[in-house]
Amino acid sequence: MRHPLLQVLLDAAAGRPPPPDGLVELLPPPPGPVDAVVSFTAHAYVAAAVDPRTMRAQLRRDDPGAATRPAFVSWLAGQIGREAGQIDMLVAATPLDGPPPLALEAHAGLASHRRVARANRYRRDLRVLGDRDGGGLLVLGRGLAGRWEVAFEVEPEHRGRGLGRALATAARHLVPAGEPLFAQVTPGNVASVRALLGAGYTPVGSEVLFSLPAGAGADVTPGAPVSAPNG
Repeated sequence: MRHPLLQVLLDAAAGRPPPPDGLVELLPPPPGPVDAVVSFTAHAYVAAAVDPRTMRAQLRRDDPGAATRPAFVSWLAGQIGREAGQIDMLVAATPLDGPPPLALEAHAGLASHRRVARANRYRRDLRVLGDRDGGGLLVLGRGLAGRWEVAFEVEPEHRGRGLGRALATAARHLVPAGEPLFAQVTPGNVASVRALLGAGYTPVGSEVLFSLPAGAGADVTPGAPVSAPNG
C-alpha cells in the first residue's frame, strides 16, 4: 500500500503542493530506514511514531516553520530514538527519454565509498555508477516513502567542468517513466545546488530525515554498465 507521504511528494513534484494553511500534519512512519519532517510553504508533515497531542504541544501555532526549528527536530529525534539529519532543500525532476548524455558503468570498490555508505543508511535497492574517468559517482535508490532519489559526488580534481550537472542529468534517464526523481541538498552546498538547477531540477520544499544509527542499512547492488552514444 502506498504511504500517504509519497502521494504528497508526487503531487508537489507535479506542481501541486499542499495549501499554505499553516498546518502540521502527522502521518504514520514510512516504510524503510527513515522517518521525516517534510515542509512546504506554510504546511508541513511529520512522518513518525509520536503522540499527536504531545507533538502539537512542542509546536508554536504562529510559526509556519515550527516543524523544522532545531528545538523541535531535537525533541522529535529523542522521541523516536533516531538521529536527525540536517535541513535540506528538496528538489525534483521528471524522467527523460533515451540514453544518458554521459557514459556510466559500475566500478569495482564503489560499494565502500563514503557517499555510498551514507546512501545505504537512507535508501534501498541502491544502484551505484561512475563515469569512465573515475571523476564522478552517481547513486540511485528508493528512499523516503518509496520515492526515487539521487545523490552524486565529483572528485576535487574533476570539479568546475560541469560533471556534477552531467551526473544529475544522467540520473533523469535512469528512472522509470512517470516517476519523478528527488534529491536533497544542503542550501550551503552551492555547487550542488547549481548543478541540480542546471540539470532541470525544481525546488519543491525542505526536509529533515531521521535515520537509524550508523551500521544499520540496506544492501548495495552495483548498477549494470550504462553507455550513451559518442560516450
